[in-house]
Amino acid sequence: MEGKLPSEQHIVSAFDRDLEGIQAQIMKMGGLVEAAILDASTSLETRDEELAEQVRKNDKIIDALEERINEEAARVLALRSPTATDLRTVLSVMKISANLERIGDYAKNMGKRTSVLVQMPAIGSSGGALRRMAKAVEEMLKDALDAYIQRDAELAQDVRLRDHDVDQMYNALFREFLTHMMEDPRNITACMHLHFIAKNIERMGDHVTSIAEQVIYLVSGVVPDDARPKGDETPYSNFGEEQ
Repeated sequence: MEGKLPSEQHIVSAFDRDLEGIQAQIMKMGGLVEAAILDASTSLETRDEELAEQVRKNDKIIDALEERINEEAARVLALRSPTATDLRTVLSVMKISANLERIGDYAKNMGKRTSVLVQMPAIGSSGGALRRMAKAVEEMLKDALDAYIQRDAELAQDVRLRDHDVDQMYNALFREFLTHMMEDPRNITACMHLHFIAKNIERMGDHVTSIAEQVIYLVSGVVPDDARPKGDETPYSNFGEEQ
C-alpha cells in the first residue's frame, strides 16, 4: 500500500505549518526592510530628521524578527530533521533573514548620517540621486522576495544582474562627490557623509543579490558560481563601508 503512514503525515503537516510560519515572518521582515530603505532615502532628500530617527528606531523591530526567525528555524531543524529540499528551505530562510538584517542596518546608518547632514548646506541634487539609487535597490528587494515566494529562479537571476546598475549609480555619485570636494573644500565633510550613504546603498544591493542567489539555490540546489557583472570600479570601492 502506497502513501504515508498517519504518523508520517502528521509530521509532514507539522513541518509545513512550521515552515509557513517562518516564511510569513520572512515576508513581514522583508516588508519592514523595504520601508526602511524608502524612508531612509526620503528623509535624506527631504531633510526630514524626524523620519530619519524613526528609521533608526524601527531597526530594533527588524533585528527582533531576525532573532525570532533564527530561533524558529533552529527549532525546526532540531525537531523535524528535514532532508533534501526541505533542508534547503530552512537554511535559505536563515541566510535570507541575515541579509535582510544587514540591509536594515545600512538603512539605519543612512538615518544616522541624515541627522548630521540636515545641519549642513545641501550638495547639489545628491539627495534625489541617492533616493533613485535606493529606489532601484528597494525594487530589487521586492522582486527577490517575490521570487522566493514563487520559487522563480528566472526572476531571481534578473535581480542578480540588476545589481550592476546600482554599482554604476554608485560610481557616478562617487565622481560627483569628488568633483564637489575639489571645487570647494567646504563641501568635503558633507560629501564624505554622502559618500558613506551611497556606499551603504551599494552594499544593500549586494545583500539583495545574495538573497536572489539563495532563491536560485533553493530552486536548483546549486549556488550560482558564475561571476556576476560588477560596476563598482572606483579606486576607493571599499572606502566608507560601515560594518
